[in-house]
Amino acid sequence: MSVSPPNPARFSFRFGLPPSLGNGLARDRAEQLTAFIERALGRKVEVSVAASYEALAKDLLAGRADAVWAPPFVCARVEAMGVRVLARGVRRGRSSYRSALVTRAGSGLTLETLQGTRVAWVDRDSVGGYLLPVAYLKAKGREPVKTFAAQQFAGSYKAALEAVQGGQADVASIFCPPESTGLTYADGVEVVLPGKGGAFELIAYTEEAPNDGVPVGMGVAPEVVGLLERALLALHESEDGKRLLEELSRRSVSSPRRGWATGPSTAWRSRASEAQPSTTQPPTPHQPLSLRERDGVRVPRIPGWLRGIGGC
Repeated sequence: MSVSPPNPARFSFRFGLPPSLGNGLARDRAEQLTAFIERALGRKVEVSVAASYEALAKDLLAGRADAVWAPPFVCARVEAMGVRVLARGVRRGRSSYRSALVTRAGSGLTLETLQGTRVAWVDRDSVGGYLLPVAYLKAKGREPVKTFAAQQFAGSYKAALEAVQGGQADVASIFCPPESTGLTYADGVEVVLPGKGGAFELIAYTEEAPNDGVPVGMGVAPEVVGLLERALLALHESEDGKRLLEELSRRSVSSPRRGWATGPSTAWRSRASEAQPSTTQPPTPHQPLSLRERDGVRVPRIPGWLRGIGGC
C-alpha cells in the first residue's frame, strides 16, 4: 500500500482512535482529546473512530488521518512502511501488558476442557483481544479453529465480555497488567465493565506485548510533530491530562489501548532517540529501549508471531 500525504482540503489535523471500546464510548472520549490536541497544536482538529484496526492503519497510511492511537500490531505494520511511532504508553511504570483468557465465574472451564466451546474475540488485529491468546493456544497445541465450536469477533472488549456474560459465548480475552505488577485479569475486566471483575474467572495468561503507541503520518510537518510529541509526553503532568489518559485507556490503543492509568507513573515514553531498526527486518515494537531506559523500564521482547508484519 502506498503512503499518501494528508489531504489539505479538510481539517487541519485529523486523529484516529481504535474501535476496541465500541464507538459510543470512544466517541465520548473524542471530545476531550479534540480539545487537548487543539490546544497543543493551535489548529482545528477532528477526532474520529476507525471501523476496525485495519481501517485505522489504512487511514494513517492513506493520509486520511495524521496520527492515530494504535495497538502494537498496528504500530508494527505502519513502522514497517516507514511511519514513525511518536510515543508509547506506560502504566504503573510498565510499558507492557498481557492478555487473559476468561470465562464466566463458576463455569469451571480450563485449558483442557475448552474443546467444543464458543469464543468471542475482539478483532483480528487486536493484540490482547485476539493475537496474544491465539498464539498462546497454538503454543499449547490447541489450534483455535479445531478447539472452538464457534468463533465470533465482537468488535470491542466490552462486547466480547458481554457475550460471555449473556451466554452467547463461553470464552473471551481481556487485556491486563503484566505479572510483575501483582495485578490480575480482574483489573482489565474492571476497566471495561466496572464492578464486574468477580463475574469472570481465569483460564490462562498469555505472554506480554508492548503498550499502545501514537504513530504520526509521514506527511505531517516536523513542527507539528514536535508540538504533538511534547504535548503527549507532558500529558500526565496535569490532572486533566491524567484523567484523559485514564479515559482513553478504557479500551484499546491498548490497550488499552489500555496501558495508562492515573498516578505519578502514568506517562508516554518518547521514541525520538531510539536506534533505527535493522534494514533486513521490519521494525518491531520491542526494540530498542525507550528514551527513559535509565528508569529501568524495558519494552519486553515481543513474541515471534508478531514480528515481520508487512502492509495492510
